[in-house]
Amino acid sequence: MSVRRVVPDMQTESESMEDSRDFYGLLGLEEVMNLGWVVTLASPSNPTAQLILMTEEQTAPVTPDVSIEVDDVDAVYAAVRERGAEIVRELRDEEWGVRRFFVKDPGGRVVNVLSHR
Repeated sequence: MSVRRVVPDMQTESESMEDSRDFYGLLGLEEVMNLGWVVTLASPSNPTAQLILMTEEQTAPVTPDVSIEVDDVDAVYAAVRERGAEIVRELRDEEWGVRRFFVKDPGGRVVNVLSHR
């Protein structure tokens, strides 16, 4: 298994989403995905340097703290289940082209683990 990228997930109020996007634009990040409740920003010169802004997680019971893209999400899911980690949201395919699950780390942070389909 290999990690493709690690992206911080930052919760923001819906009324400040545009201001937040514009602020990070000043730092060189550009919008690469916008679903309304979640916006992904990336560096045009290094597309794996990303930041996620979200008002709330609309497809899961909790908002993740970090997203980690891996090359084989099914293998990672099996490994964390085998170790007895707390799965917060079961593995599933999302309509925007990712397969993902949420798991709590030992410190209680929620990790969104995903692969692109």
